Amino acid sequence: MAVQGTGILVVEDDVKIRKLIVLYLEKEGYEVYEAGDGEEALDAFRKYDPCLVILDLMLPKVSGEEVCKSIRADLKEQIPIIMLTAKVEEQSRIEGLKSGADDYVTKPFSPGELVARVESILRRTGQRCSKITYRGVTIKALRGEVHFRGEILKLTQHEFRLLFFLMMHPNQILTREQIIDELYPNNEKAVTERSIDVHIGRLREKLKWDGDSELIETIRGMGYRFAAFQK
Repeated sequence: MAVQGTGILVVEDDVKIRKLIVLYLEKEGYEVYEAGDGEEALDAFRKYDPCLVILDLMLPKVSGEEVCKSIRADLKEQIPIIMLTAKVEEQSRIEGLKSGADDYVTKPFSPGELVARVESILRRTGQRCSKITYRGVTIKALRGEVHFRGEILKLTQHEFRLLFFLMMHPNQILTREQIIDELYPNNEKAVTERSIDVHIGRLREKLKWDGDSELIETIRGMGYRFAAFQK
């Protein structure tokens, strides 16, 4: 079962295969990003900072092996990488693993089995991915960072804790009272519901969402909800 808020980058130049993989992963609840060649892959990796990469070996512009090596050596990232390839020779598999891949899947393959492998790897490496990602927003609790579409957002302590609280409860309505208890657990000072509204307003301004719906929705008479899944 997918861990909500887990970002996965799918790198595959065959559009039909890529879309099929994306379909199966999104069905399981993953946040999925796409790239069609090696250059796009490295750009998307830097922008979205995923928890796992599914990487085709034979790519235009930059090969899968080189992308893998760049992630490991240049970017110094140790996240799981699953390689896809039509090459069945043992030496090809060995080279893929030596370049830094964690698993190796040959084409043709079962999308269901690929998803199962993703789940298995994430269970084994879950502690290494302490990020939550929804709709382009990635929050790194251990580092105290928030990235939105590849850019770091500068948030106050209260704004960070508020966003983290909302993203930890995706698509759930949180009352103002619940938010006050989370942000001010010791009741160090008198806090009104209006204070929460101000925090929400400032957070919305910094996110600058330009999609069809707000990332943080106001549920009239109830509270707020982080819209983790597009309607």
